[in-house]
Amino acid sequence: MRAIPLTVSALAAALLLTACGGGGTKSEGKNSSACVIGGVSVQIGSASVAPKAGDTGEIPVSITNQSKPCTLDHFPGVVLNSGSAKADVPALKGAKAQKLKLAKGDSASFTISYVRGEAGGKSGMDAKTVTITLPGSPTARSFPWSYGPVAAQAGGSGPDASVSAFQQVGD
Repeated sequence: MRAIPLTVSALAAALLLTACGGGGTKSEGKNSSACVIGGVSVQIGSASVAPKAGDTGEIPVSITNQSKPCTLDHFPGVVLNSGSAKADVPALKGAKAQKLKLAKGDSASFTISYVRGEAGGKSGMDAKTVTITLPGSPTARSFPWSYGPVAAQAGGSGPDASVSAFQQVGD
């Protein structure tokens, strides 16, 4: 049935516009003080992988500034890609983004939480990669997704996953 990937793609596009639009802020496109993928190192840490369908897993992502001071001012952009469909991962319900300024060498992190789907399930997504963008920057970086299939939200309206706000790491 081909309607599901189209529905997921349409929802993903709507969520991307919502997540990247900044909720009515003035910054459209690239923000000159925004942290960019080329100026920071991005690492996916040791994950707490969901062992079976219905379990929740968490994947920590760390960002360390390698260049001039920069700002993280919103949620990270996270897109799951199965090869035939893409789906944006929304911000965690109730989470509040905070503006973080990172000097050279400073780090921040966020977490991707997901519910594992059934292998070969029709309503979930067998993600192959995860693409990450930083707020205010169009540059993206993709990483392999080796954490199992992602379940669909109740009602099949996208992946049962979320992204936390950035947190400062260290003192």
